[in-house]
Amino acid sequence: MQASCWEDTPGETLPPLVGEHTADVCVVGLGGAGLAALAAARARGLSAIGVDAGQPGHGAAGRNGGFLIAGLASFHHHAVARFGRARATALYRATSAELERIATTHAGLVRRTGSLRIAADAAEREDCRAQLEAMRGDGLAAEPYDGEEGRGLLFPGDAAYDPLALCRAEARAARAAGAALFADSPIVSVTPGSVRTVHAHVACSSVVVAVDGRLELLLPALGDAVRSARLQMLATAPLPERAGGLRFPRPVYARGGYDYWQQLPDRTLALGGARDVGGEEEWTTSRATSAAVQDALDAILRERLGVTAAVTHRWAATVAFTRNGLPLLARVADGVVACGAYNGTGNLMSRLCGRSALAIALGERDEISNLIGVL
Repeated sequence: MQASCWEDTPGETLPPLVGEHTADVCVVGLGGAGLAALAAARARGLSAIGVDAGQPGHGAAGRNGGFLIAGLASFHHHAVARFGRARATALYRATSAELERIATTHAGLVRRTGSLRIAADAAEREDCRAQLEAMRGDGLAAEPYDGEEGRGLLFPGDAAYDPLALCRAEARAARAAGAALFADSPIVSVTPGSVRTVHAHVACSSVVVAVDGRLELLLPALGDAVRSARLQMLATAPLPERAGGLRFPRPVYARGGYDYWQQLPDRTLALGGARDVGGEEEWTTSRATSAAVQDALDAILRERLGVTAAVTHRWAATVAFTRNGLPLLARVADGVVACGAYNGTGNLMSRLCGRSALAIALGERDEISNLIGVL
């Protein structure tokens, strides 16, 4: 895979899993969901092993745009129309609370910038107006915005962060709490009470499969429930210094969320999106970039944003989508629960679902599973 800008800072390398092991819980996947499940298992006093085909955060959890934005993938008013006001608002508030938890626990990794939705045309400006009205009616923070980036909405509670740095910090915390973490260990099979890699076997009471993109490859039984897509990004060299701070002080969603960017504290710019430009070819489990989407990102960078800095990184990650627009929580077999498919906005929801998946595996239900439902 091509390296992302987040990988410029080296991290600790975890060892592969080798030999025979036993644990109360085995978690497959060391992204946000899996690391949250491991932390929850240790908080309950359960022995826990976490394993991943790569290092922590090597998937979309550590290779995304670095937005911490509350709510579901659908804008709030669309979520209300689709899922009902009570359900959509409860999920929005749950993700807002998760953002606060992360910002408190990992204060040095989160920048409380707010975020912007910038409208591409008059029709989208009208949609922003409808979103603002719905959010204000439900007591959720949003404000009209008219600035250098364009016209749209400001969400003052949102934030920006380094996604890979957070995954690494959560992995360190899980290990400090007593979880055993292993990496670079592709999974061969997941069955009740058993997880096998190429060189190891874990016997366990419960399994949580916490994988977003490519979930249907690991668990083919979920092939009708989820579909993987490729999200592509690029990053630049530092933009010129500017009096008063960064040119783009907040992360931006544009064109209905199809395009997004944020400027980092070192003045570099991370830009992603244009998935619609790639069409059906972007519904893929491939993690290689494509010329069509990267060319479109170049055009946004140069023509829409007027950035002339050199492109230093190009990369892709896979995420999964569901048919109903809600994240996936699924009982795959006795004692085996899967979570994933956050529909492109999993930085907060994944962690909620990881804890919820553990509860389900242990025979319990929580607020998130009651709101989302369990297959």
